[in-house]
Amino acid sequence: MSIKSILALTDLSAREDVAVQRAGQLAEMHRAAIKLLYVPTHGQPAQPGAPARLADMARRLEDRLGLRVRTASARAFELEELAAEARGADLVVLPHRHERTTAAFFRGQPVLRLLRRCRCPVLVARQPFAGPYRHILVAVDFSAASQALVKLAGKLEPRAGLELFHAISTLEESKLRSAEAPEVAVRAYRQKRLRDARQRIVALTDSFDARRNRVLTAIGRGDPGRQTVIQQEHSGADLVVLGKSRSSAWEDFLCGSVAHRVLSWGTSDVLLVPQAWLQATAPVAARRIGSGIARPALPMRPAERSAS
Repeated sequence: MSIKSILALTDLSAREDVAVQRAGQLAEMHRAAIKLLYVPTHGQPAQPGAPARLADMARRLEDRLGLRVRTASARAFELEELAAEARGADLVVLPHRHERTTAAFFRGQPVLRLLRRCRCPVLVARQPFAGPYRHILVAVDFSAASQALVKLAGKLEPRAGLELFHAISTLEESKLRSAEAPEVAVRAYRQKRLRDARQRIVALTDSFDARRNRVLTAIGRGDPGRQTVIQQEHSGADLVVLGKSRSSAWEDFLCGSVAHRVLSWGTSDVLLVPQAWLQATAPVAARRIGSGIARPALPMRPAERSAS
C-alpha cells in the first residue's frame, strides 16, 4: 500500500482531535498530503467559525510537518458527500462517533455506513494519541485476501510488532454434538481444526521474510469478533486490522459482523479494510484456504521459521 493522500474528519472538538493527530503522524511517516474535513456531529448545526478554525489547524500542521494540508467543510454527515471526498484518498482517518439513533440501530454506526460506500481503508481513531503504533493485531480468516491484509498492516507502521490472529468457528463442532457424535470424535475434529489453523497461519507468515522474526501468531475458538477483542486486550495491541465484506445494512443488523463487534466491544484503534480493496490487491489466483476458529486465545508464539 502506498499512502500518498489522507483524509481526516473532525468536528474541531478536543475529543476528535485524536483523528487529526493520527492522520498527521501517518502523513509525516509516509510523506502524504492531508485533507482536513470538518463534519459536524450528528444533530448539531455547523459552527459559524469552523472554516477559519480549520484553516488555522491546517496551517499549524503544515508548519509542523512540512506537508501540504488542504481543508473542506461538510454541512452534516452525509454519506454520499463524504464518500465523494474519500475517492481521492488512500486512507480515511476519523474519530469513532457513537450515535444513539434509529439509523445507527438499523444501519450501523457512522463508520460502518461510510465503509459501505468507501473503497479505501478507514482508520477509526479511539485512543488518546501516544505516538506511532507499537503492536498491530491482524485478524485473518485465511481467505485469498488475508495476505493483502497482513501486507497492509506491515506497511502502515513498519516499526510496529505484528501479530496474526485467527478464530476457529465452533459451529461444526456444535453440529457434531447435536448429532450425538462420540466425544472422542468431537475431540479429534477439534484437534484437526487446530492443526490446520496452525499450519495455515504459519504459512501466511512465509511471505514476510524480512519481518518474520517480529511476527507473532495466536489462535482462539469461538465468535471471531469477541475473540479478537479478547486477544487485543490480552496482547495489548494498540491497533486492530480487519477486513470488511460488502454486506448490506440489513445483513449486518440481522447477523452482526466482526467489525461491528470489535467497534462495539473493543477500545483500541481499528483499521477497517473494504473487501473490494483487498480483492484488488490480492493475487488473482489465490484461493480460499480456510474458515473461521475460536475460546479465549491460546498463548501467543513466534511464527515458525524454516532454517535458512
